[in-house]
Amino acid sequence: MRDDTRLLRRLDRALSAGVRRAGDRIACRVGCTECCVGPFPITLLDARRLAEGLRALRADDPSRAAAIERRALAGVRAMQRLFPGDPATGRLNEDEAARDRFFERHESRPCPALHPRTGACELYEARPLTCRTFGPPVRIGRENLPPCRLCFVGARPREVARCRVAIDVGLEDRLLRRMQRAGMPAVPETLVAFALVGR
Repeated sequence: MRDDTRLLRRLDRALSAGVRRAGDRIACRVGCTECCVGPFPITLLDARRLAEGLRALRADDPSRAAAIERRALAGVRAMQRLFPGDPATGRLNEDEAARDRFFERHESRPCPALHPRTGACELYEARPLTCRTFGPPVRIGRENLPPCRLCFVGARPREVARCRVAIDVGLEDRLLRRMQRAGMPAVPETLVAFALVGR
């Protein structure tokens, strides 16, 4: 996991610089759950990190970890019907239309790592890359992704562009290819809930 730590360090360094440039245009705070509701695909690298984060929490605070596991299991049970992939493993397939219908059907389902009262992520240090990049405007490869709708409210396009962060996913791609050579499936995506129940 040393390479994953290096990946997160690079990513967090780049994002921190963008957030500093944006200042109070970034609305992200503990308790803001705009990006924590509704399932979304995560890589199996993210899934492994989440599982390790949950194991560490189980050692430090078994009751909090058990609550996350209960929420994750409830989510898995609710999402197995019409799951766009293998509901036994939680691996998503490549059928984009089926995925879109599924995500729309479950768009109000909170992430199981989200504390229901405080709105804090209980696995913050282990969160997926998507969670880390949501908020500020980012560029991944040649694609410019917009900021969260709660950030940069009323800002001019030039100001958004000035704060855009370029994300290099080359290291993540290499780590995923290494996992594939070790036997990971060709479609290396799942959901947070499935990652947290060990499927």
